[in-house]
Amino acid sequence: MASFRTAVDCNTNVANSIKIQNLDARITEAVELLKQLIATPSRSRDEARTADLLHAFLAQRGAAPERLANNVWARAEGFDPARPTLLLNSHHDTVRPAASYTRDPYAPTVEDGKLYGLGSNDAGASVVCLLETFLTFRTRPLPFNLVLGISAEEECMGEHGTRALLPALGPIDMALVGEPTRMQAAVGERGLVVLDCTARGRSGHAARGEGVNALYIALDDIARLRTLRFERCSELLGPVGIAVTQIEAGTQHNVIPDRCRFVVDVRTTDAYTNEETVELLRRELRSEAVPRSTRVRASALAAEHPLCRAARAAGCTTFVSPTTSDMALMPFPSLKMGPGDSARSHTADEYVRLPELEAGITGYDTFIEALRREAEHLG
Repeated sequence: MASFRTAVDCNTNVANSIKIQNLDARITEAVELLKQLIATPSRSRDEARTADLLHAFLAQRGAAPERLANNVWARAEGFDPARPTLLLNSHHDTVRPAASYTRDPYAPTVEDGKLYGLGSNDAGASVVCLLETFLTFRTRPLPFNLVLGISAEEECMGEHGTRALLPALGPIDMALVGEPTRMQAAVGERGLVVLDCTARGRSGHAARGEGVNALYIALDDIARLRTLRFERCSELLGPVGIAVTQIEAGTQHNVIPDRCRFVVDVRTTDAYTNEETVELLRRELRSEAVPRSTRVRASALAAEHPLCRAARAAGCTTFVSPTTSDMALMPFPSLKMGPGDSARSHTADEYVRLPELEAGITGYDTFIEALRREAEHLG
C-alpha cells in the first residue's frame, strides 16, 4: 500500500491504450466550466448559484438533471433497476477563503499552467472531470447504471448535502468519489468521533488539601488513553487512533478544580463501529464522555472488489487517505480518486495544474472502461 506522499500520477500509458474521444474539446470545456465555478462563491450552505450553473450545464447537454436543495444529479440513459448502479460523486461547495490569500479567491487566473481560485483543487477539478466522463458514457451501453451526484455541504458534513441526496437517488451499489488524490485510488478512510469529556470532583481550598481534584481524575484518564490498545485491528486502516487535543480546568490558583473538560479526537476503523468504539472508551474512563457525532464512519474497500480491481487495471496506486470525505456517509463500497493534490486543499492561493484536468478526464474514462471489463468478466 503506497503512501499518499509517495504515490505517483496515474499511469497515462494505460489511458492511452483506450481511445479518448474529443479530448481537446472536453478539456477546454472543463477549464471554462471550472473558471465559472471559481468565479461563483459557493461556501458550504450557500451553494445555490453554483447549483444553478451545474444544472444549466447538464441541461444544455441533454442530461435531464434533477435538483434537491443545492445538490444536482442525473441518471445515464437506459437506466435498468436490475443492473448494479455506480454513483459518480463530488462536491461543489468550498470552505471560506484563508485570510492569507494574496489573490482574489474568486478571480480564476491562469499563470504558468496553473488555474488559481478557491475550489479549483478541492473539488472543482474533480467536479468538471466527472461531468465530462459522465456525459461521454451516459449514452453508452454499460453493464452497470451510471448516476452523477454533485453534492453540497460536503465541507461542513451538513444535513442538506450527501446525507439528503442519497435517499433520492435510489439503491446505489458502489461509488467513485471525486476528491484531489493525484488520480490515485484511496481505498480507505478512517472515521472520526470527537468526544467531549468531563471529569467531576469536589472543590476545596488548595492550602488545606481539601476537595477532590477533577484535574487529577482527567490526567489519569488521559494517561490511560495514551496506552490504550483495542483488541481488534483493521487489516487496511490499522489501529484506532486516539489523541487528546484540548483541556480546560480551574478558576484560580488556590481553588481545587471540581470540573475538568478535555477533548479526545478518535480516528475509527472498520474493526469497530463508531458506537462500539465510544462504548469501549467509556468503559475505560472515570470521566463522562459524550460524542459530538458518530456519523463520520470509516471506509475500507476490499482488495478484490471490482472498484479496487478496476483502479489497479487503470494503472493507479491504492492508498489509505488521511482526510475524510463524503465516503464516510456512504453505506456501500466506495473509492476516492480525483485530479489535484490534497496538500493544496484549504490553502491560500489554491490552484490546480491544467495538465491535471487532462489527467482527470482520461483517468476517469479509463477507470470506467476498466470497471466495465471487470463487470463483464464477473457477469
